[in-house]
Amino acid sequence: MTKPISIRMGGYGPASTGFSKSLKFIGDRLTAEFGDIVAIDYVWNIMDRGYKAEDILTLVENGEMTLGYQSSSYLTDRVPELGFVDLPFLFANNAQARAAMDGELGAFLARKTEERCNYRILGWFENGFRHISNRLRPIHVPADMTGMKIRVLPSEIQKRAFELLGAVAMRMDLTEAIAMIKAGTLDAQENPLANTVTYGVHKFHKFHTLTSHFYISRPIFLHRPSFDAWPAELQRAMRQAVAEVVTYQRKLAEVEHAQSRKIIEDAGCKIVELSAQEHDAFAAAVQPLLADARKMYGEELFAMVERAAS
Repeated sequence: MTKPISIRMGGYGPASTGFSKSLKFIGDRLTAEFGDIVAIDYVWNIMDRGYKAEDILTLVENGEMTLGYQSSSYLTDRVPELGFVDLPFLFANNAQARAAMDGELGAFLARKTEERCNYRILGWFENGFRHISNRLRPIHVPADMTGMKIRVLPSEIQKRAFELLGAVAMRMDLTEAIAMIKAGTLDAQENPLANTVTYGVHKFHKFHTLTSHFYISRPIFLHRPSFDAWPAELQRAMRQAVAEVVTYQRKLAEVEHAQSRKIIEDAGCKIVELSAQEHDAFAAAVQPLLADARKMYGEELFAMVERAAS
């Protein structure tokens, strides 16, 4: 009997998250079509096995895992072009961001990533718009962040954005950030509300401001040698499953956002919704970064974002 093709998929969240459910969605699609030809295995949360969240990148690239997801910001040191989608207030809404990542911008970034990493990028999960939580005080304007120590993803673009907002930005992996939040040695963090709840941050941070400052995607990446060695029909089926799961995951993300907001409010936390004037103050503070980005990345990437809006 021919040995089945092993496909191990993993991430860094509990089985209950939309991302984990989406991995199961992919596995179920493949199993339904190929049966015993494939052997699907899941590692929902690599942090439960002593890894850092960022280790999913290495685990897939060296073939210990077949498929994973991770916020694109973690790859910006290796793929500088990915820093473009770390820019603050780049997208106006979900529809524009999704159109850009499903279209020419996402294709460009996937190509640049594959040039430098041992991956096949088949699609983009939505990590969505990010908001600020902290343990000190309500945040309404950038001045409220002065001197506030905040964890940011490992991206120099994101680090500079928060420095322009007056905060002390600290690049670090999620694992380290969670430990510091629990110890009270980190004042603030930024995440979609669903992540804030998944990692229990709302138990330590009372104040949550809906800034929608970054929209972050999570590439769905596969170990390229494994994927390229598969039969054409399995490659086709995986591409199709990923195309379908992107829509599935985004719907789950919308539900999770609403549920997470209620959980945060029920925990007695304060949610600050910015007025238009307050939001404009944040956008104005980061304009030097956006001006430099036009020189760094060129106008064509910004044009891709504009075309996605239409």
